[in-house]
Amino acid sequence: MANRVTIVDVAERAGVAISSVSSALNNRPGVSESTRKRILETAAELKFVPSLRGKSLSAKRAFAVGFVVHRDPTVLESDPFFASFIGGLESVLDSRGYALVLQMRSDAGNAVERYRKLSADRRVDGVFLSEIEIDDPRIELLQELQLPAVAINPDRGPFPFPAVRQDHREGIAHLVRHLTDAGHERIAYVSGPLNFIHSRQRLEAWRESVLDRGLRPGPTFEGDFTFDGGLRAADTLLSHKVRPTAVMFGNDLMAVGFMTRAAALGFDIPADVSVAGYDGIQLGEYIRPSLTTLRTSPHLVGAEAARLLVDAIEGKPGDDVDVPAAELVIRHSTGPAAV
Repeated sequence: MANRVTIVDVAERAGVAISSVSSALNNRPGVSESTRKRILETAAELKFVPSLRGKSLSAKRAFAVGFVVHRDPTVLESDPFFASFIGGLESVLDSRGYALVLQMRSDAGNAVERYRKLSADRRVDGVFLSEIEIDDPRIELLQELQLPAVAINPDRGPFPFPAVRQDHREGIAHLVRHLTDAGHERIAYVSGPLNFIHSRQRLEAWRESVLDRGLRPGPTFEGDFTFDGGLRAADTLLSHKVRPTAVMFGNDLMAVGFMTRAAALGFDIPADVSVAGYDGIQLGEYIRPSLTTLRTSPHLVGAEAARLLVDAIEGKPGDDVDVPAAELVIRHSTGPAAV
């Protein structure tokens, strides 16, 4: 195997000092334009590729960003939302020369320490802040560490970091209208963990939308965004003496779990109970009946978050970004209310 071309090789071939090569390659002052041009031409001729380690030492950056997920590591196997979001991150990070450091912890306390360690070890130049909690301790920590961050779907209003948001309310209002137009008056809701801000945002949007239609909100169940959480929701909600005629979910994976358990209990969907999810994962197209849902844009949210974070790291902080609202996709899991 041929030896790797180094900055020393470029300096020797171009007849300049190593410091001059570093300045030219990193577009810093200190060399004339003619010398810069000769160095760049020499580097191209030798097919020189700067090492990340050398680049990091020169720029005093890690050229990496962190994403700590507060979930069990199996979540990436079961919930396609994360894969799409990470794909969006990578679509920008790779082209900007940054690597993604992904860590997963189900223990929120240990997850906080991960941020401290990532910063102390200088492994990352910034982080993504997702699944933000009520009184989230990471916010104060990141401010203390002065570590650039971008938040995903925090509440509206003052926030110490740039944010990317996708509105829940418009899509949920359309879904509630779709169900009430089909005659549903007893509409239940299964949320994600209510310590997450975005879970509460979706729950509140559901409640307001039902009230706006002149109805009383139906029963609620706190889930955990997992398939098993949907199974448990079915056991609870379908055992009510007065069952809901429709159930909305804070994500698609719980909705699929509910449908699976409902079928096992002998309920027909949508004849006995209509079911609707949130996220728009592809699995919803393939199950039978196919799942009515609100299609979100995790890839776009990830791409915008990555762009904002890299810009912040490079001293070009930008404004918050709102991506288009979730879109209602009507399929076969919803229908007229049971009489």
